Amino acid sequence: MAFMNASIQVKTSTKNLVSLNSKKELTELAKNLCRDLRKQSTEAENFFWEVVRRKQISGKKFYRQYPIYYDITGKESFYIVDFYCRQEKLIIELDGQYHQYSLKKDKERTEILKFLGLRILRFNNDEIINNINEVLAIVKENILIKQL
Repeated sequence: MAFMNASIQVKTSTKNLVSLNSKKELTELAKNLCRDLRKQSTEAENFFWEVVRRKQISGKKFYRQYPIYYDITGKESFYIVDFYCRQEKLIIELDGQYHQYSLKKDKERTEILKFLGLRILRFNNDEIINNINEVLAIVKENILIKQL
């Protein structure tokens, strides 16, 4: 899971700084970050991806390392979520050891994503590796809840 704020400035040369307020630049940055994160996936992320890819869960398509764009403060930005089902507006986050150090940021991020109308399920890596059937049951249950 990664956080990216579009107001961050990137160095294009030693003299110039460019603000990422252009939708095209923001989209390109998000796309590249998502690719990099997919290449560095954890064991739990790879395992979960093999189970949910190709519409294996209730016929729903999931994306991994997917950018969610938002504009709340007047500056467009994005978060990269671990897994996302657009049809269900469902985010699945897999939390490793890193997340114990970023609880405040995770809470803020979760509030913004919920404000956007998205639902979020969180699992830790151990749950994915050791209890995948229970995790999948919870995911399926949340898909069914929305359909009712």
